[in-house]
Amino acid sequence: MRNKAVILGTNYYIGLSIIRCLGKEGVYTVAMDYEKKGTYGADSTYLDDQIIVPHYDKEEKKLLAFLLDYGQKEVLKPVLFPSADPYVAFMDRHFDKLKEYYLFPMDQEGKWTEIMMKDSLEVLAQKYQMPMPYSVSIHEEDLLEKVKKHVGYPCVLKPTESTAFVAKFRAKNFIVQDEKALLTYRDKVLAEGLSGVVQKIIQGFDDHMYTYDAYVNEEYEVTHWMTCQKHRQFPINFGASVYTEQRLVPELHEMSKEFFKNIGYRGFGEMEYKKEEKTGQFYLIEINTRTTNLNELLYRAGINFPYLAYKEMVGEKIQVEEKVYDSHRYFRYLFEDLLAIRAYLKAGQLSLWQVLCSLKHRKVPAIFSWEDLKPTWGFFKVLCGKLKRKWGSME
Repeated sequence: MRNKAVILGTNYYIGLSIIRCLGKEGVYTVAMDYEKKGTYGADSTYLDDQIIVPHYDKEEKKLLAFLLDYGQKEVLKPVLFPSADPYVAFMDRHFDKLKEYYLFPMDQEGKWTEIMMKDSLEVLAQKYQMPMPYSVSIHEEDLLEKVKKHVGYPCVLKPTESTAFVAKFRAKNFIVQDEKALLTYRDKVLAEGLSGVVQKIIQGFDDHMYTYDAYVNEEYEVTHWMTCQKHRQFPINFGASVYTEQRLVPELHEMSKEFFKNIGYRGFGEMEYKKEEKTGQFYLIEINTRTTNLNELLYRAGINFPYLAYKEMVGEKIQVEEKVYDSHRYFRYLFEDLLAIRAYLKAGQLSLWQVLCSLKHRKVPAIFSWEDLKPTWGFFKVLCGKLKRKWGSME
């Protein structure tokens, strides 16, 4: 008998990728979603069971009660995998209770939240001398003066916690061109009871964005790692990876491994950096504290990060991996990459020839797999539903 793996959220391809990575290793996988609609990840042939549970926000106490009851009934503690930031935040809020019945790498309550929040992450970066773009809290009384002196325009207003911000504004951030715009955006954010920081923009096109993906064991040591270079994002310039290359950047390993150890991090984590185009200096932008959208690329390139976490959690020793990876495989989320290409062309940031030349590389699809076709069909139905609703609203 082996411990089950419980995956929170399969309405996005991150959850799907976790299921595939674990299911292919013979792990019994259970998906928990707050509704059946749109959960194309649960269509995977590698999923053993899907359970509809209360919503993580609207029915938080009920979800907690359900999870505790489920875990208590299991002979072996299930390994818990959050697929999105709201689930990470939920687990952090109920850390001690969930830890009693589930296995997950982090050993400190509040650590995930401290790292996810932009303002507290900056405090950690300053403490351990990790380069990070200068930022100012929107709550500062002398906000305009500090932004003018230390940040400059244009700059970016980012949420300290992104989930509620994106839900309200349908954007990951606001690009601020001048003082008037800054005050307007600040007031909008504050009016919703949210918080944010105004951050200096590090110069460089989207291909100056890099990631350092690593597994940190129970001794806070990096055992496995991989680096990637973004080429396109959506939304463009300040969005998520839609076309990304796995390539070796040793400098990021040297910068990142000690920082993970210093801040007491455990489990899988992804540091996102931007390389300043003139100086070549890498700046930490954010840390993702759960499996990311590049997981399928990382798996195909050589490292099964979800299974590493599973093995360590059930008591198997994780050996330090000395191998470095330079596969030059490219992750592609086709749907949003097409939207990104249109936006890049419209903005004049890429030419059609540059786009066509980029497509010659060996690709890892976000969703499609010959071995597991049903999720692709499920995603197509979700996409058709969105288009139908959009066209209906235009009539």
